Amino acid sequence: MFTSINSFGLFGMNAYRVAVEIDLSRGMPIFEMVGLPDTAVKESRDRVRSAIKNGGYEFPVGRVVVNLAPADVKKIGSLYDLPLFIGLLYVSGVIDRDLSDCAFIGELSLSGESSPASGVLPMVMEAKAQGIRSIFVPFANSAEGAVVEGIDVYPVKHISELLTHLEGSAMLTPAAAKPFAADIAQGLPDYSEVKGQAGAKRALEIAAAGGHNVLLIGPPGSGKSMLAKRLPSILPPLTFDEAIETTKIQSIAGALTGGVSLISARPYRHPHHTVSPVALSGGSAYPKPGELSLAHNGVLFLDELPEFTRTAMEVLRQPMEDGCISISRVNGTYTYPCSVMLVGAMNPCKCGYFGHPTRQCSCSPVSVAKYLSKISGPLLDRLDLHIEVMPVEFEHLSSGQKAETSAEIRARVSAARALQVQRYQAYGVSCNAKITPAMLDEFCVMTPAAKAILGRAFDTMGLSARAYDRILKVARTIADLDGAGEIDPRHIAEAVQYRSLDRKYWASGAHV
Repeated sequence: MFTSINSFGLFGMNAYRVAVEIDLSRGMPIFEMVGLPDTAVKESRDRVRSAIKNGGYEFPVGRVVVNLAPADVKKIGSLYDLPLFIGLLYVSGVIDRDLSDCAFIGELSLSGESSPASGVLPMVMEAKAQGIRSIFVPFANSAEGAVVEGIDVYPVKHISELLTHLEGSAMLTPAAAKPFAADIAQGLPDYSEVKGQAGAKRALEIAAAGGHNVLLIGPPGSGKSMLAKRLPSILPPLTFDEAIETTKIQSIAGALTGGVSLISARPYRHPHHTVSPVALSGGSAYPKPGELSLAHNGVLFLDELPEFTRTAMEVLRQPMEDGCISISRVNGTYTYPCSVMLVGAMNPCKCGYFGHPTRQCSCSPVSVAKYLSKISGPLLDRLDLHIEVMPVEFEHLSSGQKAETSAEIRARVSAARALQVQRYQAYGVSCNAKITPAMLDEFCVMTPAAKAILGRAFDTMGLSARAYDRILKVARTIADLDGAGEIDPRHIAEAVQYRSLDRKYWASGAHV
């Protein structure tokens, strides 16, 4: 007897249909599985055998051949347990109904309970596109699957529930989609807790309003990490489309908490400086999203930036430009989105006190130059705002005056982002940092006086073409915060100020 049960697999960000074909024939009892299964898929035979036995059924006796089609694509993971279980009971005569409009995803325990699977959201989206009417998923994944409208997503806790449903004696209830509500950063550390640092806060407000990359440089204890960790509290809420894409990545990576429908807050990733290039970019034989992609639509904070390996830092260059990262392997190329706000923090030298107003630096000029040279010119050029974070003065630390809250800053940031979304809605761009060079002339219009200031800065500072573009984008964001249509001299002057730190620390000017 033959049957084919619908399931799905993952290739990068996309799901594809997998037909779990099972043929039962007379002959010496044997179980063969073909179709490029990995070890976890092959081991499903023993998990399913125990689940069938512990469910009170007989494992089919005879020659069992299982084919996972398409047979030329590697099948990975344990999510084929459930379709294999259903298929074996079908060829045994236990199940007798048409399953052509159904699909099954999930791992089974030896007792028949379902376990969570990775990538359920993109699989359910593909199932709907393929015309599947009902899909059965582990109970823990039902909330994310229910986000997709137009398909019934049934949560399965135990095989007994699934079988009674298929028999029609006790029907399962499709999971209901939870209403989406973007998180407005409740419970995050607040900027009102940061004493002083008005200049750094202003720069980070600009970065948040335009989605710009940032470098924080200053001595130990000046508050670089404190400022960076509060950045998510002033970012605008996720849109529904951003939440879908962010949730897909978390689901594929297996990082989605059970019962979560959609990611409602912007991601914040803070990898240690010992992170490998593969962990940062995504990789292994069958790549999954790395830290860059897990921070998609959010913040990637790299503290102690010079302590990261040179290879790890250089991995960032292409994704920062393209907003996605492609990983090539023998079996194909995997592409993951990684549109992030990159925030780097560093000391200016090994001892940390080069340029300090009161403390003496103990490093030699050669040591300082060697330390700073760990940040390559091309990487530094891709960081839109360079912010010097100097020690907080005693009068600010001891002051009882309440600083501005994150909610107040976020209101201005959200208003500026709303202008940008409206301005670029026909271009598929969400913020100033993502506009292309071809869009600069149309949307970054300068007054004659502003153009003259930028021209003098370009010649005096020896700016690159990339730096020119990024100064214009930052100036556009500053103008949006002011509610101005054109970029005027004060907007350009402030934007240029955030590109001047390499004159102090990278004195040779080779990085710009």
